[in-house]
Amino acid sequence: MCECTTVTRRLLRRWVWLWLLGLASVGIGSAQATGGLLNANADALPEVADAFRVQASVIAPDRAQLTWQLAPGTFLYADLLQITLNDDAAPVQLGALERPTGTLKRDAVRPDGSIGDIEIYHESFEIGVPLVRADPAATVVTLTVSYQGCADIGICYPPQTQQLTLKLPATTSAVSNQPAAPPATTTAPLAEQDRIAAVLATEGLWVILAVFFGFGVLLAFTPCVFPMIPILSGIIAGQGAALTTRNAFVLSLVYVLAMALTYTLVGVLAGLFGANLQAVFQHPAILTAFAAIFVALALSMFGFYDLQLPASLQSKLAELSNRQRSGTLLGVAIMGVLSALIVGPCVAPPLFGALIYISQTGDALLGGVALFALSLGMGAPLLALGTSAGTLLPRAGAWMEAVKAVFGVALLGVALLMLERLLPPAVALLLWGVLLICSAVYMGALTALPPNASGWRTLRQGLGMVLLIYGALMLVGAAAGGRDTLQPLRGLWPTDGSVANAEQALFKPIKSVADLERELAQARANGQPVLLDFYADWCVSCKELERDTFSDPTVQAEMQRFVRLRADVTANDAEDRALMQGRFGLPGPPALLFFDRAGQELTPYRLVGFTPAEPFAAHLRHIVP
Repeated sequence: MCECTTVTRRLLRRWVWLWLLGLASVGIGSAQATGGLLNANADALPEVADAFRVQASVIAPDRAQLTWQLAPGTFLYADLLQITLNDDAAPVQLGALERPTGTLKRDAVRPDGSIGDIEIYHESFEIGVPLVRADPAATVVTLTVSYQGCADIGICYPPQTQQLTLKLPATTSAVSNQPAAPPATTTAPLAEQDRIAAVLATEGLWVILAVFFGFGVLLAFTPCVFPMIPILSGIIAGQGAALTTRNAFVLSLVYVLAMALTYTLVGVLAGLFGANLQAVFQHPAILTAFAAIFVALALSMFGFYDLQLPASLQSKLAELSNRQRSGTLLGVAIMGVLSALIVGPCVAPPLFGALIYISQTGDALLGGVALFALSLGMGAPLLALGTSAGTLLPRAGAWMEAVKAVFGVALLGVALLMLERLLPPAVALLLWGVLLICSAVYMGALTALPPNASGWRTLRQGLGMVLLIYGALMLVGAAAGGRDTLQPLRGLWPTDGSVANAEQALFKPIKSVADLERELAQARANGQPVLLDFYADWCVSCKELERDTFSDPTVQAEMQRFVRLRADVTANDAEDRALMQGRFGLPGPPALLFFDRAGQELTPYRLVGFTPAEPFAAHLRHIVP
């Protein structure tokens, strides 16, 4: 029998004491800090130049845009924000400003001391500035922008006035004396990661925990977490006759907690120091070694260790297999840590939002709590699945051997998922086909059914035939240069040039910050907006974007208006980090950045993580009129 019960009790006692000590220290620290809270908050306030950053950009000869970036915990008064032209005699006049709808703050105190309902801007936002041109020649105008804002703790900044210069290019159409028509969408949407960062800055602790836990549950049903299902299932199936519901729960809990703590630690380090530890673990040698571990575990499920292996390697594999079967909590925890670092290196808006908050405020405690809640949400379905496996899986006998074989195939699939990040797509498709065909043969797809075969055997052989046929299609697709496991024969049918190999045709590769600046300067000279895609071979969501989004004809048509650049950060070397983290503060791929015709980034339009084709096409339509 497994000695999980005694070890678990000791471990849980330690966790309880650690939590109690942590809560006590937080309470004592809070009590000691109460007296100086106001002074501490006042000292921690950012300077006004950092609290309210405004940037002007020209996005068309008859249109400008002002972008505000507000520090967490601050807001601007909507009615105190004024924009005027310095020179009334200039050959340019302002059209009707396109302001976003603010948030109504009830019974608020204004800077003049009055109390009432006030419209405020509590997040980053943009204002569209239509320009009426009386002369088509290129010109330079200056905007005067005045505004005033406060911090949420009740301290207000003095009124501010800034001069912003606009270099307007010559118009190519007839001069109009009417205000320019506004575009279909007049307000830039706040990027999802910025909205999530605002949740951390403005909401209470319990709301933050609930929101991020919910985000985690949603992320659990993405390709970033799917590979963890066979890993955890294989650990539980390795219990054999010692399997109980309680043991399955404990093993699942240890795996999920180890994964969650690793995600939290990596996220806090990335937010504070800009270090992406997960990217480091995507080195080909590490991915290959981890894939080999899964192959070894799969072979242990099949019971093949005694076949044609050297004695030394056989003993090490047997030791690893025995530790797997005994349910060693330390081994399970290590597998949880490695799964977080290697299996699922995905960047999603909730994660990026937490990293933005940590990097801007330095509040690693609240950001870490949010990341831990996010990770627990990701692990909740795994915990439920693992515990239910302890109830549903058979304890011993032929059925148990069959179940272990199924999990062995699943672990081989996880190994292939690791190797897909390194192998050419056609080779990966070939290996998937081989795996399916071998599984089909094991299921009896090529064995004649006896006349009195049971219903279960007939069903198993039928499923085996399906796998055999699909595996054969994969082999044919691989021979034809196919790339997609879901559409293995895609390389056989005729396609037009706009769809085939879309990711190579659509993007121009860049490597360094200097490359980007050169391309931005060229696009600025040509009056073109720019789309920058951060990609890596080991990024699962990047492959999804290529397969499902960039290959869509509607998306490709919308992207034609942009200069399309791709930064391949697979190597994660110094140049990659300088561009991705140093220049833009991104934790990792995938990320899509947009620049206007003046070469200024449209920060609210950033996209992080996977975006389906239809929403992405709509997003592109909103960016440049």
